Amino acid sequence: MGAEECIDHPAAQLTALWTALKTNKERDKLKDNLHEAAYLYGDRIFTEGDPVEYLFYLHSGKVKMYREGVGGRSHITRLIRPGQFFGIRPFFANKHTQTTAVAYEQNVEIFKINVDAIKMLLDNNTQVCHYFLEALSLELELAEERTISLTQKHIRGRLAETLLMLIKHYGFEADGATLAINLSRGDLAAMSNMTTSNAIRTLSLFSNERIIALNGRKIRIINLDGLDRISQLG
Repeated sequence: MGAEECIDHPAAQLTALWTALKTNKERDKLKDNLHEAAYLYGDRIFTEGDPVEYLFYLHSGKVKMYREGVGGRSHITRLIRPGQFFGIRPFFANKHTQTTAVAYEQNVEIFKINVDAIKMLLDNNTQVCHYFLEALSLELELAEERTISLTQKHIRGRLAETLLMLIKHYGFEADGATLAINLSRGDLAAMSNMTTSNAIRTLSLFSNERIIALNGRKIRIINLDGLDRISQLG
């Protein structure tokens, strides 16, 4: 495979990981063990308790990861955006998957990399180790921040922080104000550690206060500073 073909290969779209590879042997290993997969909204990518056979990289679309909690309630642990790996913690912990991942948009494209290839790259390239250590560290940092928020803030502060996190994660639509992700009220509630009825009521209060505007599942941010102030006050 020539240099131009190599650059055009889907593996090269895993930009940071691809750049860390030093030899053609490493690049060939990645290319030979990378598989493309397409999912529709609601399709399961993996299920809690599955053995770890692949690491997953989101190329386009959105993915929701959740875990079953007390009383059958599910808790959303992460929302994945394009350019992120997911499903990597159980691989490094040598455990089965501890969450379920589902496609959260109508057209989701994912790259799956066989774990044997990842092991070979980790054993032979410290830059690959650094890449995944950084990814895990950022995931842990986010988890710690969310834990503090969900245990110390009141309902308004928790929901405001969730909306700010979604802005940071996905940004806005073309109008520069509407969140570029449409979450159900139940999922917003699960992410904010509250009941669906409390999430609906708090969103209505934010709307009455002209912090946001609601149109079905779409949420338009009217007063970003006000939203940030509510989050800071907790």
